[in-house]
Amino acid sequence: MGVTRLKRKDRRNKTVSRVEVQFLKLGRNIELGSRSQMPKKSQIVKNDEILNALANEAK
Repeated sequence: MGVTRLKRKDRRNKTVSRVEVQFLKLGRNIELGSRSQMPKKSQIVKNDEILNALANEAK
């Protein structure tokens, strides 16, 4: 049987679910004192620093 192409909706669902899984993995691997801490250069760490600074200024 020949290879069938995914319909547009199915292709979108495939990519969206892959991105969601990646997002959840990034958000969950933060544990104090563990080797799975986020790297210092990670964009999420940089974003958190900026958000914390803005929150402190707003107080």
